[in-house]
Amino acid sequence: MTNQTPAGESPADRYAVIGHPVEHSQSPFIHAEFARATGQHLTYERLLAPLDAFAATVRTFVEQGARGANVTVPFKLEAHALADRLTERAQAAGAVNTLVFDAQGITGDNTDGVGLVRDIEGPLGVSLAGHRVLLLGAGGASRGAMLPLIEANPAALFIANRTASRADELVARFTDAARRHGVALAGGGWDAVPASFDVVINATAGSLQGDVPPLPALTFAAGSLAYDMMYGAQPTVFMTHALSAGAARASDGLGMLVEQAAEAFCVWRDVRPSTDVVRAALRARLTAKG
Repeated sequence: MTNQTPAGESPADRYAVIGHPVEHSQSPFIHAEFARATGQHLTYERLLAPLDAFAATVRTFVEQGARGANVTVPFKLEAHALADRLTERAQAAGAVNTLVFDAQGITGDNTDGVGLVRDIEGPLGVSLAGHRVLLLGAGGASRGAMLPLIEANPAALFIANRTASRADELVARFTDAARRHGVALAGGGWDAVPASFDVVINATAGSLQGDVPPLPALTFAAGSLAYDMMYGAQPTVFMTHALSAGAARASDGLGMLVEQAAEAFCVWRDVRPSTDVVRAALRARLTAKG
């Protein structure tokens, strides 16, 4: 999207994705499509922030009249610290991927977990309620997913991580939320993973290095879904492994990317865009790039 304003037209509201690196981000394409489909007058750009100047980059953008921003690696923790106010899901995640700028200051939100749940329960058609869910990894991606996953009311949620103590810490952080929603929450190392899960979500970065968590046999229940938060033009190594290990279906995280963007768009513009067309167009773009 450009920042040029036609004669007689009010300036477009400005948004951006801020990261380092940021040139690979698909967010400008996604939000341009959302704006076109919903008739919203806005621009969306990429902002490369120096590693030591995230806050300064944000404040300059705010001073230029910007209305909001998405935040990508490696600045989600800094965005959390910068925000004047945090939504409940941002507080729970301990990280921020969406910023809102208004007269009251900077509000930090986190739409990653909501995007994950919406993709699984919407386009993929898998209800989490009453089912057994395994979440692989205990880092920032998992923490951002925890509250929305719990609020989807699975029967059980198990957190597995290479270092068992980190999984235990995540369990402790969300014990109260799990109790409120009647979710059996537990965690441990790879060797502690029980059998038979309906949904297995890979929140590790293993697929980027071609690594797969060493899951025990019978991890995947009959009819199960394997979901990798990573995405690309080809199926990830985790998806391929899961299908060979008994998963009935496998999906990458491209839909999560689109759904978290739609949630951020709704936070900013108070209108929820349809995601089907954008998801298909983005998949085609990635496939064309190989």
